[in-house]
Amino acid sequence: MSAPPSDPPLLRMSGIGKSFLGVDVLTGVDLEVRAGEVHALVGENGAGKSTLMKILAGVHSADAGVIELSGRRVAFDHPVRAQQAGVSTVFQEFNLLPERTVAENVHLGREPRRRGRVDARRMADDTARLLGDLGLAGISPHSRVRSLSVAEQQIVEVVKALSHDARVISMDEPTAALAGHEVALLYRLVRRLRDRGVAVLYVSHRLKEIFDLCDRITVLKDGRRVDTVEAGRTTSEELIRMMVGRPVSAFFPGKAEGTEPGPVRLEVVRGGNDRVDGIGLRVRGGEVVGLAGLQGSGRTEIAHALFGIDRFTRGELRVDGRRTRIRSPHQAVRSGIALVTEDRKTQGLALHQSVLANGRLVLDAVLPTRARRGARRLPGFFSSLELVARDTAQEVRFLSGGNQQKVVLAKWLATEPAVIVLDEPTRGIDVGAKRAVYALIRELAASGVAILLISSELGEVIGLADRIVVLHDGRIAGELPGGSGEEDVMALAVGHRGAEEDAS
Repeated sequence: MSAPPSDPPLLRMSGIGKSFLGVDVLTGVDLEVRAGEVHALVGENGAGKSTLMKILAGVHSADAGVIELSGRRVAFDHPVRAQQAGVSTVFQEFNLLPERTVAENVHLGREPRRRGRVDARRMADDTARLLGDLGLAGISPHSRVRSLSVAEQQIVEVVKALSHDARVISMDEPTAALAGHEVALLYRLVRRLRDRGVAVLYVSHRLKEIFDLCDRITVLKDGRRVDTVEAGRTTSEELIRMMVGRPVSAFFPGKAEGTEPGPVRLEVVRGGNDRVDGIGLRVRGGEVVGLAGLQGSGRTEIAHALFGIDRFTRGELRVDGRRTRIRSPHQAVRSGIALVTEDRKTQGLALHQSVLANGRLVLDAVLPTRARRGARRLPGFFSSLELVARDTAQEVRFLSGGNQQKVVLAKWLATEPAVIVLDEPTRGIDVGAKRAVYALIRELAASGVAILLISSELGEVIGLADRIVVLHDGRIAGELPGGSGEEDVMALAVGHRGAEEDAS
């Protein structure tokens, strides 16, 4: 159970202010978190969430305000000082050494010693005890971190925090890189921390997680606190209104009236390789087709095959009616196919180049004859996506994750594709910016582009797609109309044929 409202806060941040180069990032922010509470911190990109977390973690110093822990005033000038006081932060980018064991990472820099040597047995035993306390005894202290899943690596970060006797643990987008089945493990971990009396500060753009896990929610906008509300006494619509500063009457824009799908622009006939088989897909111009399925069902594998990363070795592929053999991404682009990958940092961007240079990456490398025309259109795409950057000369690595994703989208839009494959297009993007992406998807469809949408957020597929193709174990399990119930989609995704029969 979470702490009752009458309990005094374990953590109190009062009047926190911070500016960079004369620009106010936080102004008079108040935040209180109780022991045994999961407290959400939400807001659009640029609202100040990350800065507030970094002040708490000792990465930045506040220009104004006071931090109190258990009623005592504290000030952290370094992350080590915060950890020593019982405040730990798990950032999106893990701070682990992959070639070392779980136990070695948990005790890094604080290895127990016996007779002048590292006491490996005690280190492993202490780590096993911490894992057991969290109900996670399945992870071995002797496993090398590189062999663990992303969710398990996140657990190692949390266990490392607990080894510092953490009383407050902040989590920054903890499920951003997790597969669907791994999210359940993260849920269990957060609830265990709450039951142990740890105060958890939880930052996420995923509203379902907020309502599933959190007791209270603090909303930031433009560096100020809008309100703190009980999770059970508000709605997602009200939360979105507070975050974006305007009511959200229709989160997913509908298809424009009177528009009908055009000719088939993408067709796969009995496509297959060593990962998927018997794939039959038809996507018309003006149509959004969603690919749904559990992790490992073949969604991303189909995207990669269409783009020539892991090409189809069986079947036929047609673009605008022309039979096409795509053996490489270069050929895919020239054939009119664009792919927005799920991993923008390693597959979608040149992080040390500018916004403008990233926008021109594909044009200059693959489509030089279209480069001038595409470059002229880039500012319009940046504007419609509500890109937040100092200017187009700013290096992409200095943008937020959501704004980096917008640069990836703009890069592909500039190629004027016939088909766009969107693999997790809104991952890491805040609620307000998601609406801009959704509106853009609808605008592209209305212009005659064929869109194949892949998303782990089932509500996103249901709300945007005109048709939903459901995958199971590398094959198509069935097809449903857009707007179908989650239960029907999941029934097909887990291999239950009854939903397909009901839909037919």
